[in-house]
Amino acid sequence: MDVLPLVALVAGSAAIAGASRRTPVAAPLLLVTAGLIASYVPGVPDYTLDPHIVLPLLLPPLLYTAAVDSSYLDLRANMRPVALLSIGYVLFATVAVGWLAYLLVPDLPLTAALVLGAVVAPPDAVAATAIARRLRLPSRITTILQGESLVNDATAITAFKVALAAAVGAGASWAGGMAEFALASLGGVGVGLVLMMPLHWLRTHLTEPLLQNTLSLLIPFVAYALAEQAGASGVLAVVVVALYLGHRSWQVDFATRIQEHAVWKMVAFILESAVFALIGLQLPFVLEGLGEYGVGESLVYAVGVFVAVVVVRFVWVYPATFLPRALFRRIKEREPETNWTSPLIVGWAGMRGVVSLAIAFSIPLALDDGRPFPGRNLVLFLTFTTVIGTLVVQGLTLPVLIRLLIRARMLPSRDRQAETLAEAQAQSEASAAAERRLEELLADERNALPEPLAQRLRAVLERRRNAVWERLGAVNEVTGESADDTYRRLSGEMIETERSVFVELRDRRRIDDEMMRTLLRRLDLEEAAAYRETED
Repeated sequence: MDVLPLVALVAGSAAIAGASRRTPVAAPLLLVTAGLIASYVPGVPDYTLDPHIVLPLLLPPLLYTAAVDSSYLDLRANMRPVALLSIGYVLFATVAVGWLAYLLVPDLPLTAALVLGAVVAPPDAVAATAIARRLRLPSRITTILQGESLVNDATAITAFKVALAAAVGAGASWAGGMAEFALASLGGVGVGLVLMMPLHWLRTHLTEPLLQNTLSLLIPFVAYALAEQAGASGVLAVVVVALYLGHRSWQVDFATRIQEHAVWKMVAFILESAVFALIGLQLPFVLEGLGEYGVGESLVYAVGVFVAVVVVRFVWVYPATFLPRALFRRIKEREPETNWTSPLIVGWAGMRGVVSLAIAFSIPLALDDGRPFPGRNLVLFLTFTTVIGTLVVQGLTLPVLIRLLIRARMLPSRDRQAETLAEAQAQSEASAAAERRLEELLADERNALPEPLAQRLRAVLERRRNAVWERLGAVNEVTGESADDTYRRLSGEMIETERSVFVELRDRRRIDDEMMRTLLRRLDLEEAAAYRETED
């Protein structure tokens, strides 16, 4: 691909994703729609989805950034539902959707139908969780959706390899398939376990933040490549490493964390935006390859496969939610109570994405005996329509469904007041401990400070302790701001005044540019400290 089309893809998709933040429509939906429209605009370059680029170059960083931001403790507490979805459901969907496609499409061999089932089995790793966070779903549902999206790609890719081996005539049996699945799963986890501690040691012993962040960018590719080279699951290797590093991120110095957060946020934004735009841009390639299948006939099959994908997920999710509770008292006692609404949300949050398309495009053109792969073009078309259908139909209606259930008090929303109270209590305990430590240090004559500086340290602690509590208090009757909001606004005004003076002094040549940048950097850090981090 030439540089200009690549730049156009990144710039265009980033602009659309940015614009989506001003609309109630999720960014993936706007990006896919824009890609569909742009695919038929004269002069738009051809963007062919290459699986050799998507899987090893785009999938690892997307998985890594999602896993690093996930909670290892929450995932461990919800291991059973996550495993049932990411492993059990994907295997069930592979067989069930494949069998239904075999019955629906004449002359489509069962092996090719099972390939289709494996391709469309895994829900997308980005779309559902993005909507869940935006609508502030209960944390357990969000954790389950996140956990499923981190592992299900590994299951689907392995199932696809087994089904493809049977389809092309390479020979595959149930025993061989189970052995390959075990090797990929255990091998991927094993590679992740081997890499995670040395990588963490490097992160904590490198003293230069730029080197640490360079290492951070390389980690997902290294983990994925080494696992795939060993015949294991690169997806699982990346997830294991990322979960461990995210859980231990507090041991890395603050400068690295600040830079790393900004770098990965930018990388994830660019990749996610480009990936969803690429999905829409594939329409001309999919339609051109239909060959002997007419568009009308193919659309009938597409509707059937789409319905099968949606229904099969509910067929799995509801029994997987309630049967274990009914059969095992320990599960019922250990896990929180749930009603029919939680599996309804999880079942409807089954949007497919770029991984399904990338796997589909990797289907070979011919069998081992030289004959064309049966129904390959139709499989590509059905994968494309399933991805588009789930993103549009489920993606548009999922937020509406969630809001209706919350308004009807059938689904609890996240209690922001309770979360703020817990944050305030945690900050209060930490500040009290820091204050005791400060007094111990000041009592030592080696740490003697002038009283104004000692009082400044105490004031900083007091400010941190009170900041969160003030968010729970009354607001200013004139401005509607809390005391915390007013403090941040006034602090920002003071910093902006200092900043303008520094620029004026630079323009008058009383200080040079290097000194100005140093002074502005200090102000930037103070301004960042004055503003609490908020969810996008």
